[in-house]
Amino acid sequence: MDYSKYKVSQLKTELKKRGLRVKGLKREMINRLKETDEMFQQNNITPGIGELIKGPQQSQAQTPSPLESEDHHIIREQHRLDREERAKITLWKKPITTLAYFVLETWVILVGWCHRLWLNRRKVAGTSLLAACILVLYHIEGSHQVYVQRVRKQAVWCLYWVGLGILSSVGLGTGLHTFLLYLGPHIASVTLAAFECQSVDFPEPPYPDEIMCPDSHSDYPMSIWSVISKVRLEAFMWGAGTALGELPPYFMAKAARLSGYEPDNEDYEEFEAFMEHIGEDPKEQDFATRLKLGIQKLVQRVGFFGILACASIPNPLFDLAGITCGHFLVPFWTFFGATLIGKAVIKMHIQKLFVILTFSEHHVEVLVELLGKIPKVGPPLQVPFRDYLEKQKNKLHHKTGETVAQGTNWLSWVFEKLIIIMVVYFIISIVNSLAQRYAKRLHDKKNDAKQT
Repeated sequence: MDYSKYKVSQLKTELKKRGLRVKGLKREMINRLKETDEMFQQNNITPGIGELIKGPQQSQAQTPSPLESEDHHIIREQHRLDREERAKITLWKKPITTLAYFVLETWVILVGWCHRLWLNRRKVAGTSLLAACILVLYHIEGSHQVYVQRVRKQAVWCLYWVGLGILSSVGLGTGLHTFLLYLGPHIASVTLAAFECQSVDFPEPPYPDEIMCPDSHSDYPMSIWSVISKVRLEAFMWGAGTALGELPPYFMAKAARLSGYEPDNEDYEEFEAFMEHIGEDPKEQDFATRLKLGIQKLVQRVGFFGILACASIPNPLFDLAGITCGHFLVPFWTFFGATLIGKAVIKMHIQKLFVILTFSEHHVEVLVELLGKIPKVGPPLQVPFRDYLEKQKNKLHHKTGETVAQGTNWLSWVFEKLIIIMVVYFIISIVNSLAQRYAKRLHDKKNDAKQT
């Protein structure tokens, strides 16, 4: 059969049907198919399109030869060199090229979205009709407006924290540490206000935009469980957002396993590299490799509870768990269910408890006292910290409409500038990432043109 007339996509389809590797140049794919045809002829089998190799021939065909293994390492090394070359496309090294590629990649993404919307135009039309009905109900006056406004407020509040959770873990750019910048300070503010006001029934409005002490307070001392209950919704939504952000590595690895195509992704190639260490003597492996292999074995052998264990603790290697689950075709709801429970329930309660204990009234006073005992730098730092806490307490007791003296404090000034710097750096990293993605798109087009 003359495979030279086949396109690359057709060759890959035929290789997948026969259980063979689909990586490599066009001539390498043709050679694999010809070798398979020869095996069929030796066994008096007529190979048809889509016929699978069965029995011993299948295992023989799927066992990579030394040449294939060498080609695999060459391709992986070429991917690494290509990534290093693309990493040079940044705003501070190649600003004009980066901005041009960023605009072009953004346009490609928008066109792709429009194309998908057109393909699903019936669903889009139904969703638009439903949105129009909701919009009409939202603007019509009536007794239902009380419930509409309540639902709107809760929906916006939940979507806000889900979005911040996604930004924290989705891997877009450098990632935005939204727990340190948003959720952590919010929980700390509620904790300080709860112990100062001896109540968590803050007036709404202005809560959550502004915290004010209620006119009455409980006769019982404030407990950390009341504070945990007060911030449970936003903490759960943020945790759910982080769970959603862990899905891309899972889907990428699952698609790669099902298609037989190895993506040009650093995390996935790192996963394949450390998988080659399975079976080696643990004494010959470094600590990082042993840790990664331990996570891989835990997820593969224990399943749901292994994923749950990895998701329930602060784990910078959780992307590895997602790639492992996708590679071994773990069912979606097993992976996402364990991830959601681990991140949004277990891990989130651990983080909440830590922040609340740290910023409870007694512990804050202890921390400020300990700060003053640091030689030389302690006393100068202790004064602005005390002033800042005192001003925050005074703000809690003002009434609606009263003007509050806005004093300047270098702590709040530094924190505001830190947030601005991190957000700006996050935006710059997104621009660089999209520009590098467009450079990869151009590189892939050139490779496809050479093969065809």
